[in-house]
Amino acid sequence: MSPENIIGQQIKIQTDTSLDFADAKDIAKQKMKDFSKDSMLLSWCNGETGEHHPTIKCGSSDKPAWIIWAESRGGDYTIDINDGEWLFVFLSLG
Repeated sequence: MSPENIIGQQIKIQTDTSLDFADAKDIAKQKMKDFSKDSMLLSWCNGETGEHHPTIKCGSSDKPAWIIWAESRGGDYTIDINDGEWLFVFLSLG
């Protein structure tokens, strides 16, 4: 995973299996509870397929749009599951 895909504190999680989006998101949300009572998922990316959300265009930067989106909204945690298989950026709220 490229360093420009990390926002704020990086939290790495390893699992023994590949995960679908729903399972990966649930794992990421549960892990965020260790760092913040309340948080908001800002963006995510499937490192294997390149699928990401939000699917917007953000200027001509080399940085992925989903990262720019999360940075501009104060994202302060990146949950990295299985070495970039899934990346989730959160904003801690409390």
